[in-house]
Amino acid sequence: MVSVAGLCAGSTLLAQAPAAAPAARQLGTVKAISGSNITLATDAGQQVTVSVADAARVLQLAPGSTDLKTAQSITLADIAVGDRILVTGKAGDAADTLTASRVILMKSSDIAQKNEAEQSDWQKRGSGGLVSAIDAGTGAVTISAGAKKIQVQTSGGTKFRRYAGDSVKFEDTKPGTLAQIQVGDQLRVRGAKSEDGSSIQAEEVVSGSFKNLAGTIATLDATSGTLTLKDLTTKRTMTVKVTAHSDIRKLPPQAAAMFAARAKGGPNAEAGSGGGSAQGVAPSAGQGAAGSQRGAGGMGAGVGGPGRRSAGMDLSQMLARLPNETVADLKVGDAVMIVASQAEPNSSTVTAVTLLSGVEPILAATPSGAPAMTLSPWSVGGSAPDGGGGGGL
Repeated sequence: MVSVAGLCAGSTLLAQAPAAAPAARQLGTVKAISGSNITLATDAGQQVTVSVADAARVLQLAPGSTDLKTAQSITLADIAVGDRILVTGKAGDAADTLTASRVILMKSSDIAQKNEAEQSDWQKRGSGGLVSAIDAGTGAVTISAGAKKIQVQTSGGTKFRRYAGDSVKFEDTKPGTLAQIQVGDQLRVRGAKSEDGSSIQAEEVVSGSFKNLAGTIATLDATSGTLTLKDLTTKRTMTVKVTAHSDIRKLPPQAAAMFAARAKGGPNAEAGSGGGSAQGVAPSAGQGAAGSQRGAGGMGAGVGGPGRRSAGMDLSQMLARLPNETVADLKVGDAVMIVASQAEPNSSTVTAVTLLSGVEPILAATPSGAPAMTLSPWSVGGSAPDGGGGGGL
């Protein structure tokens, strides 16, 4: 999995390269090796055949490093399938070929080890919640994690990352600023916590603006991947774009009936939930070492009373184990729950991050006027952002 830190590292290395003669550069993952030829799956989604010249320099960097002075000289035999490489050389006659004069390697095992270490650090020193207040003058951000308030103190040394578009993958975040964070955003932070956990000195902050929608599909265009629905909470008609990155799942009838019963609330609903902890949820499959956080329970997982809160958390946790669907499986009249990203505040057009169908019983069980049960786009119980942070090229 490509990490943000690695992309930054790759960009830095590219900037350090001499600008003399025009050179082709490719960054990606090794898919195959045959003699002096490497098949590279680039981060741009292409497949390139790299021919490594006899005089080519082959170097290895430690994950997270951007200084070529620290690189070690190695041989082509040290490169294996799954490793990350940055190749500089001359473009071949065909668009998908390149002759390398320099290959910079980061071993997949080293990247995995660094990701694991960062995951552990996020678990130990991470916190998350909904942004409830911002003091631009002091750099303090207050977040709410359930009933608990945490003051996040940022500084000039704090790294800010921002989720945007249709993805909650950590490697898709962009460098951000304190000014981008708004009240209502979802935020995760890593740093030194106070003894009582009420404050944290932020080393790294990851934030994003997401909306929870619930309602019945009014119109559907599977070809363009768009649908409309009237959100039960706001009563606004929203246009939802469904992309290749959208996670579409369907809740089985038996599970829907169980959650519907618990969505009715009551003081005993949470106790009878059989758990429902939002901490340490297993990640969705196919999302790398850190796993996707879309299917994890956490902040914003449920509202409107203890029973509905617990049920919402469990529902979010279940997502990773539900069958995958496509937009073609949906139809007008289906009841859905959606987590969406919103590029512009108050816009009526959003992009689906997670879409869950089969929820008719849950929405029908929600008392009139009460907020609908919601999903969470990520786990904020102290776990790392999707992708871990990592240190790959």
